[in-house]
Amino acid sequence: MPFTLATWNINSVRLREALVSRLMTEEAPDILCLQECKSPVENIPLAQFQALGYRYIVARGQKGYNGVAILSKRPIMDAGDRDFAQLGHARHVSAQLENGVTIHNCYVPAGGDIPDREVNAKFGQKLDYLTEMRDHFRWQKPDRAILVGDLNIAPREDDVWDHKALLKIVSHTPVEVDHFNAVMEAGAWQDVTRKDIPDGRLYSWWSYRAPDWNAADKGRRLDHIWASPDIANAAHSSRILRPVRGWDQPSDHVPVFATFDL
Repeated sequence: MPFTLATWNINSVRLREALVSRLMTEEAPDILCLQECKSPVENIPLAQFQALGYRYIVARGQKGYNGVAILSKRPIMDAGDRDFAQLGHARHVSAQLENGVTIHNCYVPAGGDIPDREVNAKFGQKLDYLTEMRDHFRWQKPDRAILVGDLNIAPREDDVWDHKALLKIVSHTPVEVDHFNAVMEAGAWQDVTRKDIPDGRLYSWWSYRAPDWNAADKGRRLDHIWASPDIANAAHSSRILRPVRGWDQPSDHVPVFATFDL
């Protein structure tokens, strides 16, 4: 039976409860994975989401920072979490559907502003986080699995507005892209979005700093949907909801969608 999945860095689920509810009402994905919830789990506005049909939740949270949640219309079971790089952050949670598919929801550290771990500890944390993701999936090969989230890296030249201008900007530096690709290769993950939309510029994030984000269009594709090779061919209908960036008091990220016939 097919299901549609969306991933969205919401940048505070309580502040943007109305936006989440709007997406649930207008787009109605079967499963919605949120990152940067910035809330303990008990303070997520679950009653509103349950009233819209999202009766199941698996989440990890912390006050004011990070936080990941999987909201579902379909039954899901908690499949655990991993504290990659031992940061003590709520950045990963997984859930399993009744058909045995496991969904990993990840929020990779942004990495600060300077792409040098010697002077910027946050950049080192980001690289360490990705290295531990690589090692995990190298030794525990994913099967019937989907990995989504704000991975905070735009890997391809056409995933950013200007490849050359961003080569020294965190999220598109060669060392980050190498780490990103190493995680993909370790799990033989397939990039579902680019499988469906192989050519052309694609963005899922636009900075708050731009006076007119739409006119400037200096975006990056930081949000991803991957699938293990055994189910990658079941994925289709990928799309990025750019108009959401223009909603009232928006997140700087927009939702990314894919449908799976499983």
